[in-house]
Amino acid sequence: MPASTTPTSLLHTWWSQRPPTAGAAVMATGIVSVALHQSGYENLSRIALVLACATWLGLAGAFIARLLWDRPRWLEEAATPAALTGIAATAVLGTRFAALGWEPLAWALLALAALLWPGLLLAVVRHWRHRMPGAVFLGCVATQGLVVLAATLAAAQNTAWPAHAALVLFWLGLVLYAVALARFDLRQIARGAGDHWVAGGAMAISALAGAKLLGAEGPDLYLWNNDDTDVLRTVTAALLVLDLTWYAVLLIAEMRWPRPHYDVRRWATAFPMGMTAAATLSVATALDVPWLETPGEALTWIAVAAWLTATAAAVRRYTRRPSKDGTDAPPPETDVRSTARR
Repeated sequence: MPASTTPTSLLHTWWSQRPPTAGAAVMATGIVSVALHQSGYENLSRIALVLACATWLGLAGAFIARLLWDRPRWLEEAATPAALTGIAATAVLGTRFAALGWEPLAWALLALAALLWPGLLLAVVRHWRHRMPGAVFLGCVATQGLVVLAATLAAAQNTAWPAHAALVLFWLGLVLYAVALARFDLRQIARGAGDHWVAGGAMAISALAGAKLLGAEGPDLYLWNNDDTDVLRTVTAALLVLDLTWYAVLLIAEMRWPRPHYDVRRWATAFPMGMTAAATLSVATALDVPWLETPGEALTWIAVAAWLTATAAAVRRYTRRPSKDGTDAPPPETDVRSTARR
């Protein structure tokens, strides 16, 4: 077999071609872990968490390697919306670790995500254009990911300042969503490769952030007055309704315009599905609406099915046996860099 088609070289090719959107795989796996934990399936949740951690470590290694040895490519990718998947993925993992009681690790991940957030967000926003793909909403996703983790830690450690800081970011995240929506190409609903689902996923993580802010207040931690609480409850409920509306629209569009071919951006479909499940379950608790738990658990299993589909497609793509001349080796995946700057 020629050197270019050995398993080692194929793995190297696969890894070197990872676009920043591959961080959506960590986001999807991490939020599926969170939703399974909320639904009471702890063993499955921990299996998903291990997979998410392994993928996160690999992507972190690639991030550092490019920063040190391929600076031009690192700078180019850092200016694309997909670069923010690293921040969102880190925040999701931190939230799951906080639920396990591993608070020092969760704090470390919050610090890392918060350190990267302003520079990457500014670089991405400066390159926003009209008629962008769904990745434009990742500015909102990354920001609300910090809110979710900070509010979770505030509740876990009975500390007010992370929740107060998170409230500021919560409103900023909603502003970023509105600005992104004005730049989103609505035609992506019919032709998007998977990341168009982030339009709904950003709304879902915003609803989850609102629920976590409400849940951070307890008998020993007075955070919000009655007016603040009423506003948060109303906004959180509205965000969940809007998220579920997006979910229905995007699902109908998938049936109307099927897109069966694998694309790395399909992980950005599994993530919003899992986030909608987690948001529904969290809002059910925060707003004391028990009947939401049943649809929340149903949405969890739909998200698991979407995650398994994306995983199976990725494995099939990269374990396909090449021919003797290597002509049917897996081709490079589509990146979003060309579309993100239109």
